[in-house]
Amino acid sequence: MKLIKANHLFDGVSERKDVFIGFDNDEIKYVDGSKPEEGGEIIAEGKDVVVTPAFIDPHSHIGLQRSAEYSGQYEENEQMDSTTPMVNALHSLYMDDPSFRESVEHGVLYSAAFPGSGNVVGGKIVLIRNYAKDIEEAFIGDIGIKVALGYHPRVMTSWKGKRPTTRMGVVSILRENFIKAKKMQNLLKSEKKTLDEVDPNTEVYMDMLAHKHRIMVHLHKEDDVRILIQLAREFNLKVVANHLLDVHREEIFAALKANSIPIIYGPMDSFSNKDELRHNNWRNAGLLLKSGAKFSLMSDHPITLQRTMFFTLRHLLRFGLSRPSAISKITSEAAGILGILNIGQIRPGFKSSFIVWNGDPFSISSYPILVIGEGKVVFED
Repeated sequence: MKLIKANHLFDGVSERKDVFIGFDNDEIKYVDGSKPEEGGEIIAEGKDVVVTPAFIDPHSHIGLQRSAEYSGQYEENEQMDSTTPMVNALHSLYMDDPSFRESVEHGVLYSAAFPGSGNVVGGKIVLIRNYAKDIEEAFIGDIGIKVALGYHPRVMTSWKGKRPTTRMGVVSILRENFIKAKKMQNLLKSEKKTLDEVDPNTEVYMDMLAHKHRIMVHLHKEDDVRILIQLAREFNLKVVANHLLDVHREEIFAALKANSIPIIYGPMDSFSNKDELRHNNWRNAGLLLKSGAKFSLMSDHPITLQRTMFFTLRHLLRFGLSRPSAISKITSEAAGILGILNIGQIRPGFKSSFIVWNGDPFSISSYPILVIGEGKVVFED
């Protein structure tokens, strides 16, 4: 067993001092204030050693919209139709995107890779390891299906296929497909149809209705939040609200909480480059905190660089959130919203993925000196 002696530990939920962390291969075996009786090889210790879980970016386009490529090579949006439920983000990832290396150096080891927001239904989202050599090694699991409301899917009229030009047109396309899927479910239940007769696209919508897929919904404005709540109620959907930067009233965040809809918020520190962000302000995060809604933070890479995601936590600290609770927004709470149960915390049974810092991570002079990804050193300074 390998050991790290942390002078200060942020475990993804709380904080402790003078803690031994023991791991064997890809699993954490031991977390306690005393050294384990069986001993082990100490690979890091010192008075300034601080340990946090590896960071998780729950919403990004890393590997699809790539560093060092011009926009014509980007692959985050498939333009063949406005609904592409069979598209899988994994199949457009290139793991040699230089951004992966930069993210790993800053402790961001896991990404939810999303198709873009140009389509009403963009396709499948995957959770990946940023430090992997190729997509086979990178893939961890499916996260859900990307859906978009608001500005983006209604203005991509130059793309191919059936395209909405209004927000009500976007909603009508979603309702049409969900109603079609419900009717097909009824036909299967009455044995008037067999599953082999269902086209693959409709089957994806049926799986969304059956909660086999988490529906990750892109939206920014308050009225689009109300639309999302209406759709979730009408079709009993399992949804997660993504972005919400234009939401500037606490009651809207509270409405999501009341409807048990978690939030992946952000990207904070981004430029408001479109009309639907006219109310975007970093202070809106204070209203989100006051609402008590469940949320994590995103980078939306490359809208903000994934390697800078940790720095957005400073806004939450300013609104009174504790340091361990702030770190949880990009570790344990991000994992929980994505439905991943074995990363994001430093505790026995979880994956041995963590960051060793040379001091307080909230100090601008501190940086990762050792990054462990599932038991392996993936970066060392």
